[in-house]
Amino acid sequence: MTGDPRVGLCAACRFARVQRSAKGSTFWRCTRAQTDPRFPPYPPLPVRACAGFEPEAPGAEKAGAR
Repeated sequence: MTGDPRVGLCAACRFARVQRSAKGSTFWRCTRAQTDPRFPPYPPLPVRACAGFEPEAPGAEKAGAR
């Protein structure tokens, strides 16, 4: 796993997106939730295991991730 250990697998998953609120909070959204009800849109972090995990392409970086 790469990325932030406080986030877990989502930090390296191709289906995860970073959402920032107007107040500056950061949330990790699972885009698999749009088509598959088994996945929560905003999973509790850190995610240590996920049946839908697929690694991000090498060299790709999450927009807004820190």
